[in-house]
Amino acid sequence: MPIMDAMSRQLTDPWMLGPLEVPNRVLLAPLAGIGNWFVRLQAKRYGAGMAVSEMVSSHAIYHRNERTCNEMLRIHPDEQEPVPPAPGPTGAPAGVVSIQLFGEDPEVMRAAAARVAAAGADVIDINMGCPVPKVQKTGAGAALLADPDLAVAVARAAREGGGGLPVTVKLRSGRRPGETSGFDLAHRLVAEAGVAAIGFHPRSAAVHHKGVPDYELAARLVDSLDAPVILTGGLNEPEQIEQAFHMTGAAAVMLARGALGNPWLFEQLLGSRLEEPSREEVLAELNWTIDRAVEHLGEARATRYLRKFYPWYINRLELDRQTAKELQAALQAAETLPEARNRLAILLRPRQLAGFSAVST
Repeated sequence: MPIMDAMSRQLTDPWMLGPLEVPNRVLLAPLAGIGNWFVRLQAKRYGAGMAVSEMVSSHAIYHRNERTCNEMLRIHPDEQEPVPPAPGPTGAPAGVVSIQLFGEDPEVMRAAAARVAAAGADVIDINMGCPVPKVQKTGAGAALLADPDLAVAVARAAREGGGGLPVTVKLRSGRRPGETSGFDLAHRLVAEAGVAAIGFHPRSAAVHHKGVPDYELAARLVDSLDAPVILTGGLNEPEQIEQAFHMTGAAAVMLARGALGNPWLFEQLLGSRLEEPSREEVLAELNWTIDRAVEHLGEARATRYLRKFYPWYINRLELDRQTAKELQAALQAAETLPEARNRLAILLRPRQLAGFSAVST
């Protein structure tokens, strides 16, 4: 892509993913064990043009696992409403929901893709980059980088089973540092399996999330691939994300860990916010998250589930070290959600932070 074309594109511009118009170029990445419907909905509330689900087992769907099918395939109607900011109630393209699958069996993947399409997804994403050993041992995730013929067959089966939905694939650059098997596989997936776009994390699976992403390799992929490339990996700060977007010429950027407890990052990248969120805003967003977790899981399971969410929000309150430490410990020890809410209220009340009130237990 010519440098001037890359520089003239803005993150706020719409783009085409197969037949779908995605309203902007700032997306939520798949977050294993995290990216359920309300995490995706949160990203959409702050402007994300597309959100990808947590990684879902194609085998679990194929075997009709109740929790997988009822919880992990759940799509909230508001996820596909027009993305703000919009000039009117229908003045912007609808948000796009992608469900990410993993697996190594083409026939199982074909059946799972059909179930995902029936659940109302707009896009099917295939994970071929997960570095976790227990996933790779099954032949899925980044293990497919070592078997490109099977990888193409899996992607083709997803496209056939999905009934016309665009299929995207998320790849690492390779399994080990210095390898470019993901770069090579991307071309085959587009040419032979009809994949509509590639999500590219230009770090090897071996380093997980350490090291500097190879954005030059990503730029080479953009230049050589006959499909959009979505850049992910190491994208945490607005200025750095903008630089990587323009440097690589990617069609879009996909935020992962940088968006945890920080949905305001979407607004900052899309130009609707300049400042950091206030403490009141952070508390209000945590309150919203707690309510949605209860809606999703019920109070008992939500109490346990939310323990991994609290640190992301508490770290944004800019509390002194001792207060933050006490609050984190109290929230991790809380056995019920009313207890967690009370501890938040008690510890933060001297600071007169809005968003939480004590709950009778």
